[in-house]
Amino acid sequence: MNVTTGLFYGFSAILLFAAFRVITARNPVHAVLYLILTFFQASMIWMLLKAEFLSITLVLVYVGAVMVLFLFVVMMMDINVENLRAGFWRHFPLAAAVGVLIALEMVGVLMGGFHVNDDVGAAVMVNPTSVSNTHALGKLLYTEYIYPLEVAAAILLVAVIAAIALTLRARKDFKYVDPNDQVFVKARDRLSVVKLEPSVPAPPVQSDTPTTGA
Repeated sequence: MNVTTGLFYGFSAILLFAAFRVITARNPVHAVLYLILTFFQASMIWMLLKAEFLSITLVLVYVGAVMVLFLFVVMMMDINVENLRAGFWRHFPLAAAVGVLIALEMVGVLMGGFHVNDDVGAAVMVNPTSVSNTHALGKLLYTEYIYPLEVAAAILLVAVIAAIALTLRARKDFKYVDPNDQVFVKARDRLSVVKLEPSVPAPPVQSDTPTTGA
C-alpha cells in the first residue's frame, strides 16, 4: 500500500464518519459542521483522483458559500430539536429502505452507466499533459453528457422558479409592502390635517357629601 492509497482510505473513513454524524447529531449546528467536514474530505478525494477543478469548486461553492450561509441560518433560527426528531425511529425503516435503494441505483450507474467513449478517453489519457483537467471535463460534459447536463439545468431552472413563486406567494399572516407604491407615494397622501374643536376645560366636580357647620 502506497501513500496515495493510505490517504484515500483515510479520507474515505473520515468522510463516512462525518456523513453518519450529520444524520445522528442532536445539535443542528454540529450537523452542519460535520457536513462541512464531509465536503472537505470529498474534496481531498477529488484531489487524489487528479480532479483539481472539481476539488476546488467543491470547496469554494459548497463549503465557502452554501454551507457557511446555511450555518448562519441555523444559528440565527430558534430550532426546536425535539420536534424535529419526533417520530425519527418510527420512520427510520422506510428511510433506510429508500437509502439502500438509492445506494444500489448509484452502484448500478457507476458500474455500468458512466462509460467514457473510447476515443475521448484515449485522447485524454494518451497525453494528459496536453489537455488540462478543466478542458477535458468541459469536453466530456458538452459532448458525451450534453443531454444529462441539459436535464439538470432544466430541473434547476424549475427549482429556482418554484422557490421564487413560494417566496412571493400571498399569505394572510404576512404583511407585504409593495415597493412600487412606496416609491410613488406623495407627502399629501401620507399626512392629513384634521381640524378639531378647541379644548374646553372640564367643569369642576361638585362633591355630594354635605358640609357640617361648626
